[in-house]
Amino acid sequence: SRTENAGKKQGAAPHMNLTHAIQALKLGWIQENIDGELADATRKERTHRQFVERLLAGEFESRAAHAAQRRLRAARIPAVTTLAGFDFNWPTGINQPLVRHICTLDFMKEKANVVSIGGTGLGKTHLALVLGEQACQRNNRVLFTTAQDMFTTLAAAQSVGALHKAMRRYTAAHLLVIDALGMFGVDKAAAGPPFQILCARYEKASTVITTNYPSKEWWKIRNSDATTSSVVLDRLLHRSETVLIEGRSYRMKNRMEETWPLGKSSPMHD
Repeated sequence: SRTENAGKKQGAAPHMNLTHAIQALKLGWIQENIDGELADATRKERTHRQFVERLLAGEFESRAAHAAQRRLRAARIPAVTTLAGFDFNWPTGINQPLVRHICTLDFMKEKANVVSIGGTGLGKTHLALVLGEQACQRNNRVLFTTAQDMFTTLAAAQSVGALHKAMRRYTAAHLLVIDALGMFGVDKAAAGPPFQILCARYEKASTVITTNYPSKEWWKIRNSDATTSSVVLDRLLHRSETVLIEGRSYRMKNRMEETWPLGKSSPMHD
């Protein structure tokens, strides 16, 4: 017929049943849930448009969740944490409104940084992981590393002539989280590339750093190279939020509760 011939000339798609179409388009969530959604739509008298919108919303949310999980794995975040799991009552000093504001990730819009300073066991890493996880959830490329691993990786790359390639991995992240900066001493040669990375990220991407060192003592991280360290520090802190956390180690809190059960006085509180 004329209609059939017209369809062939226009390249009309061959007939394909719904199941095959869903499989061909790799609509996994829809494939698993379409029967249930159809039954629910019938019971609740949803319109065709509402039915389709729910299917597409479910597929979109499923893909977004899977993508976030892939970003979390690529970010090498060791554990997923939440701000709700942070005990604000334990530190003797912490700016809670500032921490909550930082967790909105507004600083990333300004390509600003976050520096968390405090003793061991006070939750600096916990908060850094919260920022990394939330950034992954918002479709950002994130990389979490300890300072020790970063220095070791870059030194190994430099020894085989692959330093620039290794450095790109750190500079390309939308959010770079460096945990425990200054925990271990390094020589000037080993500290060079990491400090170059911090300078390269200046006003281009956000960096989160946790450290035990007050900023005025950062020169110690690079074995008395105060001049270079002051340049890096100036760029890092120029546009940054600084979180100071004071108090005793939270891990010591758990140890004390095990040693002195509820109702008995701890010598540390006498």
